[in-house]
This record gives sequence, C-alpha cells and structure tokens, in this order.
Amino acid sequence: MLHCLKKLAGGMALMLMLALPALAAESNCITCHKKVTPNIVKDFLEGEMGKSGSVDCFHCHGKEHQSAKDVAKVTMPTEKTCKQCHTKEHDQYASGKHALAWVAMDAMPTNKIQPHAYIQGMKGCGGCHKVGIRDEKSRDEGRYGSPCNSCHTRHKFSKAEAKKPEACRTCHMGFDHPQWEMWSNSKHGSIYQMEGDTGRAPTCQTCHMGDGDHNVMTSWGFLALRLPEEDAEWMGYRVTILKGLGVLDAAGKPTPRLDLVKAGKVARLTKEEWQASRDKMVGVCSKCHSASYAKTSLGNADKMIKEADKLMAEAITIVADLYDKGIIKPQKGQPAYPDLLTFYDTRTPIEQTLYVMFLEHRMRAFQGAFHMNPDYVTWYGLAEMQKDLVDIKADAAAMIRESGHKK
Repeated sequence: MLHCLKKLAGGMALMLMLALPALAAESNCITCHKKVTPNIVKDFLEGEMGKSGSVDCFHCHGKEHQSAKDVAKVTMPTEKTCKQCHTKEHDQYASGKHALAWVAMDAMPTNKIQPHAYIQGMKGCGGCHKVGIRDEKSRDEGRYGSPCNSCHTRHKFSKAEAKKPEACRTCHMGFDHPQWEMWSNSKHGSIYQMEGDTGRAPTCQTCHMGDGDHNVMTSWGFLALRLPEEDAEWMGYRVTILKGLGVLDAAGKPTPRLDLVKAGKVARLTKEEWQASRDKMVGVCSKCHSASYAKTSLGNADKMIKEADKLMAEAITIVADLYDKGIIKPQKGQPAYPDLLTFYDTRTPIEQTLYVMFLEHRMRAFQGAFHMNPDYVTWYGLAEMQKDLVDIKADAAAMIRESGHKK
C-alpha cells in the first residue's frame, strides 16, 4: 500500500511539473501578447524561466496592467526585481564596477546639455551605462532599460548567451574602449574564432567573470590611474592628468570631483586595492601561463601606461599654459585649466585634439596592452598620441604668435 502511495505521489508530481509550462503559456499576459508582441512571448517561453513555469509575466511587471488601455501601469523591472531570485549574483554585481556605470552620467559636466534621447532615451551614453544602478529620478525620466538585461537579453535571459564574449561587444567597442576589437583580433580572440568556444582561448568572461562572479573589476580602473604612486616621475605625470580631469585643482588640491571618482571606482585609491585586483588577474592568467610570464606581461602593460601618461601630461601642460597666458579664456565659473571631461563640447580646436588624445588614443595605448593587441598599442594608440602632441605644439605656437603674447 505504501509503495502504491509513493508511486501515485511521484506520478502526480511529474504531472504537475509537466503542467507548469502550460499554465504559464495560458496566462492572460501570454494570451494577449501572443498577438501583440509574439517574439517576446517566444523568447520568454524558450528561456529557463518560461520553461520552468515558476515565473510568469506579473512577477516582473506587476498585475496592474491588464489591457491595452492601462499599459502605463505596467511595472518595469530593475536589478532589485532580479534579486528576488538571484540574490548572490545581484550582490556580486552590486559590489562591482558595472553597478556604478550610471555614476558617469552625473559626473560628466556637459551631459546636462545633451539631448534627452542621448542619455535617458538610451540612444547614446545611456544605452550602455544603463548597466548601472539608477536612482528613482533617473528611472522616471527614462523608464526602459534594466542592468541585468544588458547581458541577459530580455525576455529569454539566457545564461548561455551571457557567457559568450559576443554579449559584451555592444558596449565594449568603439571610440574610447574598443576592448572587443582588441580582444577579437588578438591571438586569444583569433583562437576563439578558429576553434569556437572550446575553452582553450580566454574570453571576456574567463578573465573578468571567473566562475560566474558578477563582480567585475580591474586593477587599474577605467582611467588607468592609481594613488599613491611610488615612481616619483610617473606620479608627476599622474598629478597633471588628475588636474586635467578636474580631480585636482591647478594648485594640486582635491576638488569635489574626487568624490565622483571614489563613487564610480574609476581609479584605484589605495595600493592594497590595486594589488588585490592584480593578484586575482595573475591567478587567472596562471591557469594557462606561468605566473612569471603573467607578471611580466602585465608589468609591461603597466609600463605602457607610464609612456602614454608622459605624452598626455606634456600635452595638458601646453594647453594649460595657454590658459595661464590668457589666450584661452575659461568659461564663466570654470577654472582656468583644460577640462578633459568636457569632451566634444570643448570650445577650441586645440582642446578638441587634447580630448581625443586622452579618451581615444591614450585608452587604446594602454587597453591594447592588457588585451594583447600590439597593433592597437602602437598604431591606434602611442603613434596617434605622438601625432596629437605634435599638432598641439604647433597649434599652441600659432595661438601664442597670433595673440601677440611675448614668451
């Protein structure tokens, strides 16, 4: 009798499991959206959540939206929505740099004058920086876009998809951070493309998300700046760059922007923090290479940053001298010093060259080194920086000459 009851219970459990996907497929949301947005329904039902039947549309979008007449009542999911089931992954993400991506939207001094569609409409910077956590005001201004679906595209939310390096390339490409181009044309990327995802070639996830860890951090940070620096010569270059970023004023004293650098974790502000990330990366590299080779390779990339910083600091000093001479006038309320964060909104050609030198060419010189792409380091990076410096020197000399200013 007991045997029969166990068999009956097992059969009922199996029937229930088989019935769950059908229950999800017959929900009011899916019945309607099969007609309105059929591909969204298809993606959802092909994903693990849809297949399990344990998650329905209302778990993420609420229950207030029931017809075409009340679409405005639909709840748009956030990272907190995902946390209800994926607490570990959420907390890892929240402690990493991706969660801080939206900080840059407030840190950039000229973002406030950009078109709404560019930022909140997700057609420019906002389209990638939505991987960061936004406050309620920002969400009210732009309701679409959730951090988690930056990698786990809605509504399938595939883990297998997010584990592929192609998932990263929408954001990590192009002008200021072409990591996709660097990696895909490196020897690592070439092996991946020739053999497929065999595990032999490291991908973005291999190096930056080991064992699925959603805490994505690098030793140098986006700006490739760290404090303190034991190399006095290099520290001098770095101070000049920090002045150009407005983190230090012309006298070398910290400004309120230092708080934004801290909040966004775009630089490393303690030796211990930098070393912890470096040790972690050496451990990753040592799975394929010897530890000595990994340390040497990464150390040579560090030296490339110093070479780039030397050129960058000289260029900033030249433009700063034009401010000091009164040849370039500061905008009202702004310091008499070049501001690298004004980007394409700078007012003079020489400052445009300086901005491109910093955000495009310096980035390529050092990022190419860490992504094992010598061509990016050389021709797209260091060579372009040297050209920029020549142009800046020539433009500065012409501006001084035209102004009648005596040397």
